[in-house]
Amino acid sequence: MKYLIVVFSFLWFLAGMTEMYAQTYRSHKVEQGETLQSIAQKYQVSEASILQLNPDVRKGVSANALLIIPATSPTSGEKEIIGFKNHRVKRKETLYSIAKEYGVTIDEIKKENKFLYSSELNKGDKLKIPQFGVPKVIIDVTNETNNEAKPPQFLKHEVQPKETWYGIARKYGLSIEELQKLNPEIGENLPMGTELKVNGQAVVDSAVIEEDEFEFYEVQPKEGFYRLKVKLGLTEDEIVALNPYAAEGLKEGMILKVPKSKEGAKWDRATSVDLSNSISNTSKKNLALFLPFVLKRYQSDSLELNEELLQHNRTLRIALDFYSGVLMAAEFAKDKGMSVDLQVFDTEGSETTLNRILREHDLSQIDAVIGPLLSKNVELAASALKSDDVPVFSPLSNRNIKLTSNLFQTLPDDKLLADAMINFLKENSEGKNVVLISDRTGSSKESIIEAIPGVKTLSPKEKGFLYVADVRSKLIDNQENWVILESTNPILISNAIGLLNGIPNTFQIRLFTTHRNEGFDYDDIANTHLANLQFTYPSVSKTYSIDDENAFLVSYKNQYEVYPNRYAVRGFDLTYDILLRLGNEESIYDSIDETVETEYIENKFRYNKKLFSGYTNESFYILKYNADLSLDIIR
Repeated sequence: MKYLIVVFSFLWFLAGMTEMYAQTYRSHKVEQGETLQSIAQKYQVSEASILQLNPDVRKGVSANALLIIPATSPTSGEKEIIGFKNHRVKRKETLYSIAKEYGVTIDEIKKENKFLYSSELNKGDKLKIPQFGVPKVIIDVTNETNNEAKPPQFLKHEVQPKETWYGIARKYGLSIEELQKLNPEIGENLPMGTELKVNGQAVVDSAVIEEDEFEFYEVQPKEGFYRLKVKLGLTEDEIVALNPYAAEGLKEGMILKVPKSKEGAKWDRATSVDLSNSISNTSKKNLALFLPFVLKRYQSDSLELNEELLQHNRTLRIALDFYSGVLMAAEFAKDKGMSVDLQVFDTEGSETTLNRILREHDLSQIDAVIGPLLSKNVELAASALKSDDVPVFSPLSNRNIKLTSNLFQTLPDDKLLADAMINFLKENSEGKNVVLISDRTGSSKESIIEAIPGVKTLSPKEKGFLYVADVRSKLIDNQENWVILESTNPILISNAIGLLNGIPNTFQIRLFTTHRNEGFDYDDIANTHLANLQFTYPSVSKTYSIDDENAFLVSYKNQYEVYPNRYAVRGFDLTYDILLRLGNEESIYDSIDETVETEYIENKFRYNKKLFSGYTNESFYILKYNADLSLDIIR
């Protein structure tokens, strides 16, 4: 019996050797800048055949890696199917990306999923992915050394002033991920003098970017020169001129130097559109809403305690008002032929509760998440859902949010509003006597002085007050006087507005600010005083009039017996915009066009993709008080 076992083992070994030598293989050491595509072209084989033998490179090849390359690319007829994997199509996936993920060809997928010959691939489709046997091989190296691969030799880079991860990665032709993997012990900050490991010679001279003229761009998956021309407005020649190493082709994670975008140029290019007139995708929309209802604190048998909770919990009142607007938006979408599945989660305002919700519920197929309200919790939700590419909308916060690629900042930030106001003043102040009143809390002082040559400046004296003589000395009689008030101190704001209202009308005073903060709502400041000065300021929203014949206002009043406050309107505007965008495109991401603006009851939206991060709303208003206390939209 032992003899028979030995004989059969020997015969099996010979059969295996015969099979192995029926096709020869070679090894390839990856050079800096090479991609899977370029290697496949070099050896005239398919990418799928390389992936079969080297499954570790599905996410990209690294310099100095040793690959097994087949001498010929095996045809599908030579491969034996040994099983199948089930795949459910996710948002934005294509046959190409799925084929690349599993190391097969598009034709091989179609052969096992016949419906793809006659219809397009859609989110949610279930596919059978064939799995092929991998030939048993030994490496027969041709024109290569048969010695074991030597460990890669790393070079050192000492961080210089103004150098960043992006600049250093670009200098050595690496992606950020590759550079950080080489230096896992280094945090996000790069102190001057830090030594980094790099695996290759420099491909450009400097790791410093000219911040005034240029910025960095990280090439995204499947981006080519055409897509970058659409996104960045740069031709292939222009990109290569700034980044010579890109001449060999773009690869995911490559860091490019590109001209700095001019944000101000976009303000006048937006085209207002009504998405409700062009709905083409009426499939069910899946939304998730994260709000701090704190339901645990409700007493089912105590109306008095619940009323007290509502009176003293401002966050709860905001959440309930916002929620009422969200529900109304869902009803309006249904009237347009779209069904809406709204999942509502009570975060309790707690990071722990939010983590539990994200852990216990599968949100991978959600079309959009609205909330949470707190900025730190929005960041947490966006980070957890980033791998599934689920868009997360921050509804009420515009400060201190770290944007990830799936996070939408729905309120324009204070800097954008200030820059817009300064730009307006610069364009329209010719022939005006411009006076700037500011204290140490006025953050835009230097920018205003730089933008408007000849502006007169005035600061409060002892105890933080202005005096009428100080103000009069800066004004000119019988001429337009534009006074810019920059402060967050309610005492100074009240003091300045009171003095300006007491000056004779022959001085023709108009009041401006780049930031209408809470100081302008101080009890001592009357709206009539602001109206007398034609107070003009930038704002993220306007105010509706109850005289407006608007379907939302009428419906809300009929249902709740009160007119909606700004949080209810915000809930409606944001949610309705999201639903209409989903009704016009397959996903939120497909709906983003920085030249297109949508507007509803009090809010408007025009999202712009930020380099290396997420999306920001860049739509705003510039408002002016009229004598009758109404507001004019002047931009």
